[in-house]
Amino acid sequence: MSTQAALHPPATNAVAISARPEWLDGLWLIAPTLLIVVGMMVVPLVGIVVVSFWTQTGFNIEATWTLDNYRVLFTPEGALYRILIVKSLWMSLTATAAVVLLAYPMAYFMAFRIERAKLIWIILLTVPFWTSYLLRIFAWKVILGFNGVINSGLKAVGLIDKPLEFLLYNPTSVTITLAHAWAAYAVLPIYVSLEKIDRSYLEAATDLGDSKWKRFWRITFPLSLPGTIAAILLVFIPTVGDYITPTLVGGTSGIMIGNSIVTQFGKASNAPLGAALSCIMMLAITLAVCAFLAAIGRKRLKAADL
Repeated sequence: MSTQAALHPPATNAVAISARPEWLDGLWLIAPTLLIVVGMMVVPLVGIVVVSFWTQTGFNIEATWTLDNYRVLFTPEGALYRILIVKSLWMSLTATAAVVLLAYPMAYFMAFRIERAKLIWIILLTVPFWTSYLLRIFAWKVILGFNGVINSGLKAVGLIDKPLEFLLYNPTSVTITLAHAWAAYAVLPIYVSLEKIDRSYLEAATDLGDSKWKRFWRITFPLSLPGTIAAILLVFIPTVGDYITPTLVGGTSGIMIGNSIVTQFGKASNAPLGAALSCIMMLAITLAVCAFLAAIGRKRLKAADL
């Protein structure tokens, strides 16, 4: 009996090993990196959430749990914060739309019209972004300023007598600067999606009599949608909380919620309220992104049913 058991051991261990997911085998290789990434992402986020429930007394922060930092957002005193949140979402959405509308034709040209030296075109696309982000903002400040390139040029040709004031220190200047600053981040994912499209689909559509526009809307654009969605998210999420661009080119009418958060952590010395504003902003961004992805998902399901 024991000899047979030794010759034919139970297969439970083998079954257990085969049932174990394959990704567990190499988990130990990425464990250190995973711990570092989780620590860098989760720990600061948890810290912000915890501080948002603390109490600010004078210049001292007390670890006394309270909801007053969130209640103030729904009082008349918090009307400014609510306006800034909506304004930030709208300005970021406008900048994202401008970026995608400018980036898609460029990505399309690189994917379908350039046959050689595509790497050189990609490098040339990123050359302006090798400079500092601050330098690019100051460059736009010079271009849009009262004595900047645009106003000086218009005055030189006699089209205006005094500088155009609406070019700088307003939401429009913030939107223009954000669109330029994040353009490359939108071109690259869209280009990758367009590059992966099987050209035989386009040839088949042409053989079936589709025009160029019809072929684009039926085949090219739907297949490039993952890259377009990625570009939208890459631009929208970080620009909502931007505070450097509104500070330099926004003026008093172009500030965003990021400026208010920085003020609470800095000049106002009210870290709990600043943390609460950060949490509310993150929640608003999450809801906006989820609503966008849900709308895209419903549209694709509807198209699949048709």
